[in-house]
Amino acid sequence: MACFILHPWFGWMALLGGGTLLGLTLLTDLTTRRPLDVASQAAREAGEQARATMRGGEVLRAMGMLGALRSRWRRRHDEAIRLQARASDRAGLITAATKFTRMFLQTMVLGVGAYLAIHGEISAGSMIAASIIMGRTLAPIEAVVGHWKSFTAARRSYARLADIVGRIGLEPQRVMLPRPRGLIETENLVVAAPGSPTAILHDVSVRLEPGSVVGIIGPSAAGKSTLVRAITGVWPITSGAVRIDGADLRHWDPQALGRHLGYLPQDVELFDGTVAQNIARFDTQDDAAIVSVAQRAGCHDLIQALPDGYNTRIGSGGHGLSGGQRQRIALARAMYGDPSLVVLDEPNASLDQAGEAALMRAVADLRERGTTVVIVTHKVSLLAGADQILMLEGGTLRASGPADQILTQVSGPRPVPALVATGGRAMPENERLSEIQRSAG
Repeated sequence: MACFILHPWFGWMALLGGGTLLGLTLLTDLTTRRPLDVASQAAREAGEQARATMRGGEVLRAMGMLGALRSRWRRRHDEAIRLQARASDRAGLITAATKFTRMFLQTMVLGVGAYLAIHGEISAGSMIAASIIMGRTLAPIEAVVGHWKSFTAARRSYARLADIVGRIGLEPQRVMLPRPRGLIETENLVVAAPGSPTAILHDVSVRLEPGSVVGIIGPSAAGKSTLVRAITGVWPITSGAVRIDGADLRHWDPQALGRHLGYLPQDVELFDGTVAQNIARFDTQDDAAIVSVAQRAGCHDLIQALPDGYNTRIGSGGHGLSGGQRQRIALARAMYGDPSLVVLDEPNASLDQAGEAALMRAVADLRERGTTVVIVTHKVSLLAGADQILMLEGGTLRASGPADQILTQVSGPRPVPALVATGGRAMPENERLSEIQRSAG
């Protein structure tokens, strides 16, 4: 408007210049958006691969995989750098064109102003004023073009955060339910892995009585771990229901319910901190309770043998401990706080004979306290004292019943040594599982 007041020619030049710079801004967006998006995705994939490589560093080094994975990471990283460089080159070219356009327009304003001043249409002061106003008008637009890359990066980051927050949603205020007794029920349960449309569990309905010891058996990929992840709320359910003491799992506050659950996953994960902090779940530390639960879990002597006992610091993932040590400390963590439900997924995977004996004593201790215990295992001998057995196959419940009945069919009526001594063939465990599946079907 000020340029139009000084002279219409100045006004039209300002409009033309502003429109040109805005057009260059749009051109910057069109030419850099896709390369930056692809580069950002490639950088995230490279970062995720690097973190996964660090977690499995010992395995990779032992099997000579480090070189191949390093080359794979470098290809992704180089692709991200190449795409970012391409986008930066395009943005830099357009930024240079923007600066040239602004300087050219200001020069034109001075030239046109001199022409108008010579012909007496404006004064020399108006010419200088028009140049200053033109510069102040175009400078913000030029700055937008120069910082467009940062603006688009911020926009993409905001979109990713909004997507994450949208998926999580706001947790509704829930009524605090009383401590559960440990009654677990599932009804027509269908579960898929997070982000996958393919169901792993199909129409599973079970009832686990409070204070009972329940074993879950079946071949690999039968859905055993998926079932316990659904029961504990680790994975969302696709359809059906999980109920704890008659209340739908969704009605429980996750933090409040978590204090009444103990979970020992198949892949044990400890966290950066002391042994005591890990056992206490990084909650307010009760030394007496920590020592007591370690003794019940059979890992007190093991912890005392560590350099600083319960104050020994362990790295992320339990770095510095053996697999058996991690598993036994994680068992104590699962038992901490006298939970109503304890889920043990392949709890003997890294245990020696002494560790298995300690595990059996811990399960017996939990039963005496009225805790519902769910054990996922391929080793049927761990379920000798169980009350109920669930057999899964292909994501469906193939058999369910009293432990004596199911284990008799799995293990046979006579002990294996007697069969071997009389010249009979000891039936492998997978054949026993097939036999019970046929009888249950």
